[in-house]
Amino acid sequence: MIEEKTKKGAVYEKRVYTVEEIMNILNISKNAAYTLVNSGVFRYVKIGGHYRVSKKSFDNWLEAETIE
Repeated sequence: MIEEKTKKGAVYEKRVYTVEEIMNILNISKNAAYTLVNSGVFRYVKIGGHYRVSKKSFDNWLEAETIE
């Protein structure tokens, strides 16, 4: 479980990734990350022009795509 802290110090479970976080996790370019997000392989919401990707659906997708 990934935990984050708010500015006031409250702890919560991280439920979304930003496009930048997906770029870093997968070591891909910004364009590739946006293309992947828009491909529909996992769930996301767009809030004020910013994408927020469901951590659960992204993690499930990544696990399914991983070759052992």
